[in-house]
Amino acid sequence: MDKRFAGRGAALTLTGGTLWGFSGTCGQFLMQTKGLTSNWLVPVRLVAAGTLLLLLCCLREGKGVFDIWKHDRAGIIVFGVFGMSMCQYTYFTAISASNAGTATVLQYIGPVLILVYLALRHRKWPTAMELLAICLAVAGTFFLATHGKPGTMALSQKAMFWGLLSAVALAVYTVQPGYLLEKYGSLVVTAWGMLIGGLMLCVLFRPWTIPVQADVQVVAGMAAVVVLGTVAAFSCYMEGVRCVGPKKGSLFASVEPVSATVFSVVWMHAMFEWMDFVGFLCILSTIFLLAMDKEKARDHGYKIQIRSQH
Repeated sequence: MDKRFAGRGAALTLTGGTLWGFSGTCGQFLMQTKGLTSNWLVPVRLVAAGTLLLLLCCLREGKGVFDIWKHDRAGIIVFGVFGMSMCQYTYFTAISASNAGTATVLQYIGPVLILVYLALRHRKWPTAMELLAICLAVAGTFFLATHGKPGTMALSQKAMFWGLLSAVALAVYTVQPGYLLEKYGSLVVTAWGMLIGGLMLCVLFRPWTIPVQADVQVVAGMAAVVVLGTVAAFSCYMEGVRCVGPKKGSLFASVEPVSATVFSVVWMHAMFEWMDFVGFLCILSTIFLLAMDKEKARDHGYKIQIRSQH
């Protein structure tokens, strides 16, 4: 592989991950400073982002974007309703209860949950590397929740509940549409999933009945969440993956929780203790352990990749 080509791919995937992290912090700003709720932000964001992504898909593939409705309408509806909307709603609700950095890191427990699920499904005992990843995920959650002091809660129960639920949602989001992704590609599936999930949440929460003072900051924040955190981030990520491959691309994109934490500290003045960073390190290290464990893919016949939906 040409070094310049690989360098371009690395830069693009890192940019995509950074924009996803920035998008989460924008959501934190809108909910904690401007009074928005996830009941309004998530359906509006999904409908707007899904529409923009579909327009992008139409420019690239033409009428082919509608093929999924001819052959797999049930699958894409299930993904939109139970995968995309659940993943988005739990993630932004976790942000509103804590901060973008903590919520994003907790969601990254999802790949370990996928590992446990697939190991049980295939009736294969986890490898040593996988067991270490599971232990680190548990330890990281413990440090974040208690700061190493059993019986005390350093993180609110609401933040822990929605953060862990978002990890479960990420696992569902990643596993459920596997055949759709292989058949139609990530961009088309994500676009339809966002639009369907957003419309479902609109029916459920009726965001048009929720009062919102749309000043310049709210409009700019929503534009950042929708345009930068969706269209720009996905475009950078997909092009980067084309250059460096899905394995390296998913690793580079895991800069997302790091960028979300940095933006939370610098912009939103989030306060972290050293035990929080120990928990972050434990959870994020699982990504690299699973990526390095090549025996997993050979013996179990499956792969685990981070596919961010932010």
